[in-house]
Amino acid sequence: MDCFQTSLSNSWIYPTILLCLFGFFSMMRPSEPFLIPYLSGPSKNLTSSEITNEVLPVWTYSYLALLLPVFVLTDYVRYKPVIVLQGVSFVTTWLLLLFGQGVKVMQVVEFVFGMVSATEVAYYAYIYSVVSPEHYQKVSGYCRSVTLVAYTAASVLAQLLVSLANVSYFYLNVISLVSVSIALSVSLFLPMPKKSMFFHAKPSKEALEKTSGQDAVLEGAHEDHKALHQELVTIPGYRESSQQSKLEPGNAVLRNLMQWFQDLKECYSSKRLFYWSLWWALSTAGFNQILNYVQILWDDKAPFQDSSIYNGAVEAIATFGGAVASFAVGYVHVDWDLLGELALAVFSVVNAGALFLMHYTLSIWLCYAGYLVFKSSYMLLITIAIFQIAINLSMERYALVFGINTFLALVIQTVMTVIVVDQRGLNLPVRIQFLVYGSYFAVIAGVFLVRGVYVLCAARWQKEAQRTATAQSPAGPHSEESGHTLSTKL
Repeated sequence: MDCFQTSLSNSWIYPTILLCLFGFFSMMRPSEPFLIPYLSGPSKNLTSSEITNEVLPVWTYSYLALLLPVFVLTDYVRYKPVIVLQGVSFVTTWLLLLFGQGVKVMQVVEFVFGMVSATEVAYYAYIYSVVSPEHYQKVSGYCRSVTLVAYTAASVLAQLLVSLANVSYFYLNVISLVSVSIALSVSLFLPMPKKSMFFHAKPSKEALEKTSGQDAVLEGAHEDHKALHQELVTIPGYRESSQQSKLEPGNAVLRNLMQWFQDLKECYSSKRLFYWSLWWALSTAGFNQILNYVQILWDDKAPFQDSSIYNGAVEAIATFGGAVASFAVGYVHVDWDLLGELALAVFSVVNAGALFLMHYTLSIWLCYAGYLVFKSSYMLLITIAIFQIAINLSMERYALVFGINTFLALVIQTVMTVIVVDQRGLNLPVRIQFLVYGSYFAVIAGVFLVRGVYVLCAARWQKEAQRTATAQSPAGPHSEESGHTLSTKL
């Protein structure tokens, strides 16, 4: 029996099942689509101004402050302790939501939930320390899909309970507390990894056969679009170094930091990666800001006390629509090197238009529709961006780029929060906030429209120069190869 348990623990199936269970129950939170009605209702009795300007901004500040330390700590302690910490943070959040009162306690709730967001990296990084490389794609697909299914199911359940059974928001939070408590219990049984990406890396047979500077292409990415969908929040890979374990802890940390800096410098020297990362950071900042305050806008358009609320249904449809759009892009064959920036500009225009619609309309249904378009469009493009960034990077470098892009997005979001939302800034009403956010995405569209037109013009000039060179020189194939090489560096 002991041999069977040991064999099960050492296989990829056992940790995958536990991790998927943790992901499912941690995302099965039916109270989330109705958070603002709960806070503004008789249970907590907070005003819209208190929620918008004093409570919600704390999450942004907390997430920013905790992200980088947690990112490093996650690898250093080998993932499992951080997953357990996330489970504890989940339970603490919902205990405070259920039994806490007042603005100060709700600010503590937002701070603790910032810890939840910062520790999410451990969930996706854990699998790469306990699963062999041939199972990476399959397991990351399971882990990503189960969270989408759980979030959609929670939104549908919440809507059914509110609309058909007239269940109070308090009991939605009780269900969420039970679910995250199960997730915490599951996390305790996860096997402790023996290695990590950087600080506890171990040499492998595969790594010794490769040169240290080689960037691995994501295997089978074009054949199986699941890789696109799975990479949205994944931090894959680990660094293989036979010498690292021999270093003193302080020297190992310093060496890793210097290696990270060098890797990032080389990654962002690629114009293609730089512009996709720029869009990622800018758009993710805006997307997170919309998610944080959209329920406040819905309450402004149709006060929750005076009308039926369909927040759960809208969130479920938006998540499902975004997942379908992300999957469908795998069947669209586009030269992203040539048309990528132009596509980013076009869809940023769509996002800006959706946000302007949400600002100007008086109809809650049009406001809902604008949100559906906005979220689906963002999920589609972030899938493409993840793929374009990851496809030519090693696992370690992708992890670093992901972390830095997320950090930059949080910096931008924090600046927006301080200026637009915070009571120490402009303290704008929520309707005007969405006008600002629409203008923000319009500026993003303008930047990438200029870049996209430049890339198209440069490609045309290269073709004309190539034709001229081919006509004047017998070395046609060599010229064609040079022209192709230049076009990939635009």
